[in-house]
Amino acid sequence: MSKLTITPKTKIYDLLDAYPELEDVLIGLAPQFKKLKNPVLRKTITKITSLSQAATIGGLNVEEMINVLRKEVGQEEIGSLTESGATYQTEQPGWFDATKVSQSIDIREMLHAGEQPVHEVLSAVKKLKDKEILEVIAPFIPAPLLDKSLSMNYQHWLKKESAEKVVIYLAKID
Repeated sequence: MSKLTITPKTKIYDLLDAYPELEDVLIGLAPQFKKLKNPVLRKTITKITSLSQAATIGGLNVEEMINVLRKEVGQEEIGSLTESGATYQTEQPGWFDATKVSQSIDIREMLHAGEQPVHEVLSAVKKLKDKEILEVIAPFIPAPLLDKSLSMNYQHWLKKESAEKVVIYLAKID
């Protein structure tokens, strides 16, 4: 049976299923990846998070991260990646107005309970009226959620308040 080929699109769950020894390598690359030790997050978030998204969460260069992982399991390094992940808005945008925040969802407890918050957040964002803003509070950069909202043409602003608190503002701006 052939082992998994590691690419930016590889899901963390699949990576660790095929190569369990890479858990410590990932944790060594970024302190945020210590959350992989949490069995609840391991069963939920890792199934939808790609390595490209994980690189964003960990503040890493996706190409370098992929090559470290590939080298560990004996795969050849890859050259320049065309898919380096999305660029997230981290500077306050002109459309942001705190008085326009119509709802706030804190997904930290949902994640700790093993729940998948993506559907609840996307449901709330779809209900936004023009210029309304949804605030989402997370324990880390929720790259899969941001990528999905970007694909649906919603505006966002990512504000990292601390190592354990990231606030994302999502808006429908026509």
